[in-house]
Amino acid sequence: MAVDELDTRILRLLLERPRTSVREYARILGVARGTLQARLDRLERDGVITGTGPALSPAALGHPVLAFVHIEVTQGHLDEVGDALAAVPEIVEAFSITGGGDLLARVVARDNAHLEDVVQKLISMPGVVRTRTEVALRERVPHRLLPLVESTGRSARR
Repeated sequence: MAVDELDTRILRLLLERPRTSVREYARILGVARGTLQARLDRLERDGVITGTGPALSPAALGHPVLAFVHIEVTQGHLDEVGDALAAVPEIVEAFSITGGGDLLARVVARDNAHLEDVVQKLISMPGVVRTRTEVALRERVPHRLLPLVESTGRSARR
């Protein structure tokens, strides 16, 4: 879905000021509230806006260790292992991947011993052949979408 300049401005405001009201967004952008609401509805319907909840910090919740676990799965068991991963609260994301492994899980833990316990839980799951864990040392580029939104908006203007 292509976004135009107004969509880009709306998305920028949503990212920069997520707790602002629709009425205030409309005022800032100089558009009618109905126009803004229609745009927001379309962006949600088209899957551009996928959520509105707060961003939470696993570290502030007592889980400062971040690791990426590559999981190799027995052929034909990808779906059942994926379902089993969803039952592990320390797994905050998991993706099917190409390359070295079948799944990549983003895992948080209280400390290294807790991380080992989580990895051992993964290894014991039926269908898991082996894992390879990489511990993140420091976040260099935080999760962000604003540069992508702005790039997409510039492309729409051309």
